[in-house]
Amino acid sequence: MATTMHYGHSAPRLFGRERTLHAALGGRRAADIILWRDKRASAAILGAATAAWGLFEVAEFHFLTLVCYAAMIGMLVFFIWTNASSFFNLPAPRIPETLLSERATRQAIQDGHRRLSRVVETLYDIACGKDIKMFILTVVSLYIASVIADCFSSLTLLYLVVLGTMTLPALYERYESEVDHLVARGVHDLRTHFADMDSGVLRKIPRGAGAAASPK
Repeated sequence: MATTMHYGHSAPRLFGRERTLHAALGGRRAADIILWRDKRASAAILGAATAAWGLFEVAEFHFLTLVCYAAMIGMLVFFIWTNASSFFNLPAPRIPETLLSERATRQAIQDGHRRLSRVVETLYDIACGKDIKMFILTVVSLYIASVIADCFSSLTLLYLVVLGTMTLPALYERYESEVDHLVARGVHDLRTHFADMDSGVLRKIPRGAGAAASPK
């Protein structure tokens, strides 16, 4: 039997958060999907992303070509289904009401606009220099992201983001105490090494005679 290591709750949580991971991700359906609480939706999203990446990046299908093929197959299926429904007493196919719902479309647009506005406001606050550390961190992060983007195609990079979003949070939630313990230990060791390095560098800086003779 596999043994699971348990650590105390003294280790701080990742990113210094105080809420649960589900609450930190919004606590709604999106969080349920990311953390695999809704396994069907999570598997469908990950499977669709993997299929799209395989078709466009590996098989090198063109988007318009794939759309035309999908439309032709869909129309053929609907044609056969509609004409065979009267013979086999099957219900005629219908378009899902969600796709035709004006309310659902408006809600999706409003949610997207709300999230985009929040991102723009956050970037505006950072750009104004209210928090210089966050400004420097954001600039460095954007530069690192641009370097990473040069190493992958846009579709591959988008697929890696989706893959990481659908796997890393769920794995972290499963092994939360172990990860928090290892991260806290790593941060402590890193700070210790930096402190030793700083003290070693400072000791090697030459001092003047007056500074060396000054009392402590």
